[in-house]
Amino acid sequence: MRSLIALLIPAAIAIAAPASAETDSLAHVQTHLRGISTMTADFVQTDRQGKSLGGTLSLRQPGKIRFQYQKGVPLLIVGDGKALTMIDYSVRQVSRWPVGNSPLSVLIDPRKDISRFARVVPSPTQGTIQIEARDPKHPEFGTITILFGRGDGPGGLSLQGWTVLDAQNGRSTVRLTNQRYGVSISDQTFKWNDPRPKGPRK
Repeated sequence: MRSLIALLIPAAIAIAAPASAETDSLAHVQTHLRGISTMTADFVQTDRQGKSLGGTLSLRQPGKIRFQYQKGVPLLIVGDGKALTMIDYSVRQVSRWPVGNSPLSVLIDPRKDISRFARVVPSPTQGTIQIEARDPKHPEFGTITILFGRGDGPGGLSLQGWTVLDAQNGRSTVRLTNQRYGVSISDQTFKWNDPRPKGPRK
């Protein structure tokens, strides 16, 4: 189950960028992330076997996120700012992890100073910025590489997607399209129906 969380969340061996350029790029990314109030997008998630699933992403800062999978996929992932909850309706199971235990925390906790755990790595396309982030104290959380392109988001950037490399060298990727910023997203978006037959949510 943890691997599905990691999917949403290419480590590169790279020559470091000049310090001043890297600092400027990280600051630009930080401005973008902290400037996001809301965002919606379509996503395509590709796992380590090359299988892909689509869906829609809703994000509202601070910390709220929802991955709504395409029709027929009985999974839902919701973040409430403190934890990520995965609901598997096919087996009526609910799993929760602290946001800080996921590479996704880079995107949904804008209070973090990303310069403490992220670096700029070579980008695949001119005019884009790619950063790699990992927690050296917790290598089991994996490494996330995030791509930003020019767009109409805060700071003139737009989140393009991310790739996660887990501790077992399994790689999974999410790509975004149709990004929209500053849209209205209701509180109901981050609620979910508990499939468990008895007992309170945990």
